Amino acid sequence: TTTTRAFEFRVGGEWDFVLHGPDGTDYQEWISWTEIAPPERIALLHGETRGDPNAFESVLTFEPDGAVTRIEMRTLFPTKELRDEAVEKYHAIEGGRQTLNSLAAYVADLVRKAAEG
Repeated sequence: TTTTRAFEFRVGGEWDFVLHGPDGTDYQEWISWTEIAPPERIALLHGETRGDPNAFESVLTFEPDGAVTRIEMRTLFPTKELRDEAVEKYHAIEGGRQTLNSLAAYVADLVRKAAEG
């Protein structure tokens, strides 16, 4: 689960939150939105806190594909070691897939509810 302390979705805005791991470990997280270009692209800087030297950059691009939208997420870490740690220790690839699957289910539910009136 996630506890959000602050969320401001605008360029320069910040999301300050805590991820609660299944083992009870809390992970302080911080995101700053660096680009928001609806409906094509969102870019962000993600670290533990503002000024984190290990923060990484992510870019999400949205591509229409018929009745669906494809999302591509690319992430650039400051070092190969930090990338490997994210993949191996924190299971970033699997976590990313879970997050995008949750987003897809959420959007599908919104669309279904809108169609029902």
